[in-house]
Amino acid sequence: MRLGQLRRRCEARLRDLGIPEPYDPGTFVDQLAERRGRPIRLLPLPAGFGHEAPCGIWLATEHEDWVFVEPATSPLHRDHILFHELAHMLLGHGDDESQIDPMPGVLGNLDGDMVRRVLGRTSYTTEEEQEAEMLASLILARVRRSHSPAPSPSPEIAAVLDRAARTLGNGRG
Repeated sequence: MRLGQLRRRCEARLRDLGIPEPYDPGTFVDQLAERRGRPIRLLPLPAGFGHEAPCGIWLATEHEDWVFVEPATSPLHRDHILFHELAHMLLGHGDDESQIDPMPGVLGNLDGDMVRRVLGRTSYTTEEEQEAEMLASLILARVRRSHSPAPSPSPEIAAVLDRAARTLGNGRG
């Protein structure tokens, strides 16, 4: 899929998504859980997986979703990981049960029959990964815009921006 198509699909999905303003992560996850008709549990990714482990995992059982997020990273990165995993849910990824991989050793002694799907990623080359990454980035951008207003420029920078706007405006007409 081309990047423009991918972005348009994700922007359309974002328009349908009710992100609370001001943004509150608990409310957002609760709204998504209600939309899916099943609880979503958020947990830190257990330590000790090594360099090959994903920084986020979405695990869907028969009755609930579990999202594991790498705790040893910046708050911004944790948010992006969370949005990436939630984007997979929103986009209906992983519905193919042939992709089941209980990841032995990574998630403990989970019963493979209990786990409907586990999505853990370390690569962003597949179309689903690119789509989830795009939607996560769009969600993060919207949340950051609604959460922190743009700072006012200094008077000197405001004057430069004003001159540039007048110059560009005059150049078009």
